[in-house]
Amino acid sequence: MLHKIALIAAVILPLWDIPLIIRIIKRRSSQDISFYWVFGVWTCLVLMFPAGIISSDIVWKTFNIVNLILFSAVVLTAVLYRKQKEHKG
Repeated sequence: MLHKIALIAAVILPLWDIPLIIRIIKRRSSQDISFYWVFGVWTCLVLMFPAGIISSDIVWKTFNIVNLILFSAVVLTAVLYRKQKEHKG
């Protein structure tokens, strides 16, 4: 039962990236988000990813996959909306 709860949490936790993506899109700006933070977190996720993939722990593996995918979407959105803002002046 504890593994099922943990697996559900491993999928749900990264879903909190979605409101951040939506906020960036609605505001049409990522100026309030530090690129040091975005790329720092993303780099750590990328470095942890190989350990997550080879792990036999399904919770850790699932969390790594879902988190890397969704946070990569945050990074992409932040970069796209930062560049749009810079080009407009």
